[in-house]
Amino acid sequence: MAHPDSLPARRWFAPRRSSDLLSSATQLFGPEAKPIAVEGPVAELHHVSKIYGSGDTLVRALDDICLTVERGDYLAVMGTSGSGKSTAMNILGCLDRPSSGSYRLNGVPVESLDDDALADLRNRELGFVFQQFHLLPQISALDNVMLPMIYAGVPAEERRERARQALERVGLANRIDNRPNQLSGGQQQRVAVARAIINRPAMLLADEPTGALDSRTTEEVLAIFDDLNGQGITILLVTHEQEVGDRARRVVHFRDGRLAG
Repeated sequence: MAHPDSLPARRWFAPRRSSDLLSSATQLFGPEAKPIAVEGPVAELHHVSKIYGSGDTLVRALDDICLTVERGDYLAVMGTSGSGKSTAMNILGCLDRPSSGSYRLNGVPVESLDDDALADLRNRELGFVFQQFHLLPQISALDNVMLPMIYAGVPAEERRERARQALERVGLANRIDNRPNQLSGGQQQRVAVARAIINRPAMLLADEPTGALDSRTTEEVLAIFDDLNGQGITILLVTHEQEVGDRARRVVHFRDGRLAG
């Protein structure tokens, strides 16, 4: 596989913009990031429904959901399998569209966008952490974290320094040259967190981020989320584990496609 520095720019990683300058940017990424004020909620679902199929096969995965994620929030979305939480996550992550209702992400009305514009918005405004890490196995931790900045056109010297700082921030200063197969599960998830925040997204979406980890490494990763949120990062975490949900500032429960509290 080619070294990341030789990869061409790709459209799903968009350049930086005003909303990436979060209040915590100086603390997380150095003094070159100059924060500006951003007003209003990060995400707003207004009477959102999602329907699959029709007639006898119709499934109402989401039913008239209203949900607001405030700037700086740490929100846990919980529910059993089939409750609608994953569908809500996909819509909030701009990976799917609602059948009805509206969604505003950082002030942008998502339903008005075509597929290309939706992909651009997703990759500018959101960072993702998944259960299975999704790291490229052939390259180092540092190169994995640099990838979003390469595609965003960040100069080489800046992206290496920012990636190094981000890995140091998640406790991996001595692992920057290791490939994923040389890292534990918890260390791989920390690399994934560093990659997710490297372009300073408006919101970090974590989908069952501790599902593949043991209890000790779960605690390590959640401590990083606590710290990031304490410095101003907006986090939305989907989980079925009560002890994980308890770490959030706010919890919402889904049941049968509706908010249950």
